[in-house]
Amino acid sequence: MEQGVTDLDTAFNYQHFASHRTLAAVADDLLPSLTISTKVGYFPDGHDLDPARLRVAVERSAEELGRTPDTVLLHNPETSPSGFADACAVLLEMREAGFCKTWGLSTWDPRSLLETDWEIPRPDVAMVRAGLTVPVGILDAVDEVVDRSGIPELWGMAPFAGNADDPIWQTVDTSTFLVSGQQCSTLQAGVAAAFAIPEVTRLAVGTSHLDHLAEAVSSARLEVNTETVTAYRSLLRERATVSAGAPSRKDP
Repeated sequence: MEQGVTDLDTAFNYQHFASHRTLAAVADDLLPSLTISTKVGYFPDGHDLDPARLRVAVERSAEELGRTPDTVLLHNPETSPSGFADACAVLLEMREAGFCKTWGLSTWDPRSLLETDWEIPRPDVAMVRAGLTVPVGILDAVDEVVDRSGIPELWGMAPFAGNADDPIWQTVDTSTFLVSGQQCSTLQAGVAAAFAIPEVTRLAVGTSHLDHLAEAVSSARLEVNTETVTAYRSLLRERATVSAGAPSRKDP
């Protein structure tokens, strides 16, 4: 909070289904000052979008937090796509019943959602992968899901695919995606680019180090070169098309 971060994202199943209780115990009297998003869809026996189980999970989330979460998201609905529409209806119902202020979906790879026909109430938000590690197929699928469902706001997550220490980030010049003349670290440039690939209003990052958090927060002041981002996405699409059409061969 001293760094200016007041939004926390968690999930019903994090920390072996103890994340809400842990957060309530650790944050204590600070909890009312935080904006909290959580996710439902995973249970001890696996992923399930059964409406009754989702209702219980949302109710338990509020009970264990000791307050109403601001946002409840369907957790990876692409894992059980046949239950997607009914699950969306449940979260809308829970919002109207006062168990959250907004609702939506959190998806790692929404492509399987596009393989079925569905009509859903318009979600308030979607949380999607963002940044330079996201394949073009997923970026395009996000665009299609947003257009199809009318989602008005996107949040991003996992700008470094969970590992900002991967050696690849020492070889990629992430500053290429920024307007020139700005001084920043590789991490900061990568975070800034993630706000634009795709365009998101919030970015969820996980870290155990306050210095990394401070570094990420300061990236919000950086200006991204939108022309470079547009060219990058076009190049990704061209490469994917070429790869899909390339003849296969067997090594001798």
